[in-house]
Amino acid sequence: MNPSNPSAPPAAGPSNFVRDIILEDLKTNKYQGRVHTRFPPEPNGYLHIGHAKSICLNFGLAAEFGGKTNLRFDDTNPEKEETEYVDSIMDNVRWLGFDWEDRLFYASDYFPQLYEWAVDLIRKGKAYVCDLTADQVRQYRGNLTEPGKPSPYRDRTIHENLELFERMKNGEFPDGSRTLRAKIDMASPNLNMRDPVVYRILHADHHRTGGTWCIYPMYDFAHGESDSIEKITHSICTLEFEDHRPLYDWYVEQLGIYHPQQIEFDRLNLTYTLLSKRKLLQLVQNGHVRGWDDPRMPTLSGIRRRGYTPEAIRNFCKAIGVSKTNGSIELGLLEHHVREDLNRRSPRVMAVLRPLRLVIDNYPEGQVEEMEAVNNPEDASAGTRRVPFSRVLYIEQDDFREVPPKQYFRLTPGREVRLRYGYFVTCTSAVKNPAGEVVEIHCTYDPATRGGNAPDGRKVKSTIHWVSAAHAIDAEVRLYDNLFTREDPGQTEEGQDFIANLNPNSLEVVAGAKLEPSLASAAAGDRYQFERLGYFAVDSDSSAARLVFNRTVGLKDAWAKIEKRGK
Repeated sequence: MNPSNPSAPPAAGPSNFVRDIILEDLKTNKYQGRVHTRFPPEPNGYLHIGHAKSICLNFGLAAEFGGKTNLRFDDTNPEKEETEYVDSIMDNVRWLGFDWEDRLFYASDYFPQLYEWAVDLIRKGKAYVCDLTADQVRQYRGNLTEPGKPSPYRDRTIHENLELFERMKNGEFPDGSRTLRAKIDMASPNLNMRDPVVYRILHADHHRTGGTWCIYPMYDFAHGESDSIEKITHSICTLEFEDHRPLYDWYVEQLGIYHPQQIEFDRLNLTYTLLSKRKLLQLVQNGHVRGWDDPRMPTLSGIRRRGYTPEAIRNFCKAIGVSKTNGSIELGLLEHHVREDLNRRSPRVMAVLRPLRLVIDNYPEGQVEEMEAVNNPEDASAGTRRVPFSRVLYIEQDDFREVPPKQYFRLTPGREVRLRYGYFVTCTSAVKNPAGEVVEIHCTYDPATRGGNAPDGRKVKSTIHWVSAAHAIDAEVRLYDNLFTREDPGQTEEGQDFIANLNPNSLEVVAGAKLEPSLASAAAGDRYQFERLGYFAVDSDSSAARLVFNRTVGLKDAWAKIEKRGK
């Protein structure tokens, strides 16, 4: 952690079983009092909200116990890895509030050592070169009820294996023609232990090593050995790696090298959200979204662009905790933490998304008043601002009904309402276009109610927001809904894939929004609460000539009500 970063998470962390393991290891001096974790992403896509849980856990635990955390890229597959992904991962880990200081590593840094260790396994009779194709390897492996059968190449001599493996390294064989496999147990109940592949031939340029190598280690081999090289104490990963732990242990034990401890925890699953890099890549490549940082995407780049704060994400990760059982978290809980954080930090402003002209007939022509508006009722130090008020205003179309439904308390002919920070007004008439649509309403105001209070004590049932038409600035506002229509997007009808669950209404672009003039200087990333409408952030492609806002999250918060009832 960077102690100079005031937004970084606090040192103390919540109790969980991983933390308990570390406490016990410190008590027994298992690692001489050291706590050294790592966050090891594969640079084959952008980080998503699920990775945030792992980042917070690894960095948070190390910080709590005065330890260290490495950022290591497990870059063993050059066909899928790109420098773009490396850069975005580093950027988003920093944005989330964490600092790996000088501990940036790559598995590719260790390729020479990993090769030597593979040779060591061959010399010990623990690995062999196999000529079976990938399909044949799968056939020989067996299944959960039937043991596998040995490869016909399993009993090659050590000398022959050493020679063939060196020739593999020298590029003498085509892709897929040979692999190096560990010699373990083809009858093991754990399929991962049935002679797994250690190295495969892949004539592809690597984003860091170029064409130096044409054989690459498999993830299961490189991961544990990289942990060993870095002297990691607690190798924390998600539950799908639990069945891989025996293989992790086998490699380091056979090589006789430093042995980290692998610990598995539940991965994050969110309703209405897919957290598969492969499927997210498919969304990007096939144009279903506008890129990895599309605000509908669950990537850290996407939710950051949408206006989520790192503090809200860290609070969410702290709230959901860590367990040994996979489950699903309601998306609403994440949104609750976003609202809770934005409520404290976001300036309030007035904006009208779907404008309807309101003319105050008895207000003096040409007169402009400056109304005092509160910037943030949650933060007295935020102060106030001046908002221009004039004869012609914009209000939301939904704030007027010619024929009101029951329980509708906003503007309707003959009804009086309060204009936020302004006056009481009473609707007198409506103007329609040839299609019969209301395009303008006329009102009268009570000059004695300046500031929104009546000296005679009379009350109104509704307060609506507004923007002065003469002073309004134009903006495009993008309204987002869930990217998927199903709570479990991976669940599909027969013959369909997850694309069938995409929400066709996940994005609505409102081109003609009107904003109060204080927003003219809003810069990319600035966050606001549009009064009565929700929280919004200035988009990264916004400019002085074209102001663009993304809706981060609405104001409605069911989780806040649930929490209140529980207290």
